[in-house]
Amino acid sequence: MAEMGEYKKQVDECVAWLQKKAPFPPDIVIQLGTGLGDFADSLRAEAVFPYTDLPHFPESTVSSHSGRLLFAEVNGRKAAVLQGRFHFYEGYSTREVAFPIRVLSLLGAKTLILTNAAGGLNPLYKPGSIMVFRDHLYFLGENPLRGENIDEWGPRFPDLSTPYHPGLIKLVLDSADRCKIPNVISGVYVCIPGPSLETPAETRWLRDSGADAVGMSSIPEVIVAKHAGMDVLGLSVVSNINDPDNFQPIILEDIIAAAQAAGTRLAQLLLEILPNIPS
Repeated sequence: MAEMGEYKKQVDECVAWLQKKAPFPPDIVIQLGTGLGDFADSLRAEAVFPYTDLPHFPESTVSSHSGRLLFAEVNGRKAAVLQGRFHFYEGYSTREVAFPIRVLSLLGAKTLILTNAAGGLNPLYKPGSIMVFRDHLYFLGENPLRGENIDEWGPRFPDLSTPYHPGLIKLVLDSADRCKIPNVISGVYVCIPGPSLETPAETRWLRDSGADAVGMSSIPEVIVAKHAGMDVLGLSVVSNINDPDNFQPIILEDIIAAAQAAGTRLAQLLLEILPNIPS
């Protein structure tokens, strides 16, 4: 992991590069997770940058993450869309995982919408449900803000009493109800390191800890976004339900397929809420 001085230099260089190349500073960042990249393919992008072209961006090594940054007007909002993310289990530090969010926050973005695919822990959920993050549990064991604080980026001890913006949560739930988008609920997301999937005993413990869905991503980005003063909305497609008393093998290909199947509903939800997110 780079020292903070070197990390800041890398962030500043990427910001400067995008200030010259990007067609506009974004209002909103949308990060698309496993199996959800089709939304980006449907957009009429004004600019597309492979992650490999962006200064100091990590390399996406997961096949279901395309690794592109798109700039597009989506339902009247100027958005930067991250088609794919980086993960702690790929060997990156949490600071590296959250690098794109730090860069885009400094480019001017004020709202972050994260999406991912997750395993269901709540027995009342159904596969294909869309869970709005109400809160989270974080078990990676490394905080992206660890080390020297850059005061111009945010406070030493950022408040996480409301990690997810209550107004955005309400907006999603109200929009789903109005548009009759089924199986949209709210819950608590838990982030684990991976890449091994959880055992029945771990599943039982996570459920007893108050988690409704489990995944291996997103929370380092949330922490950095909150540090930067951004409003955050988290959305998980619940790909399967993990029952510790009747445990079935968890197959990655099934998770991707389930996320893709729910992608149309998620895209409809995103398009519905975007015009109503405060500037």
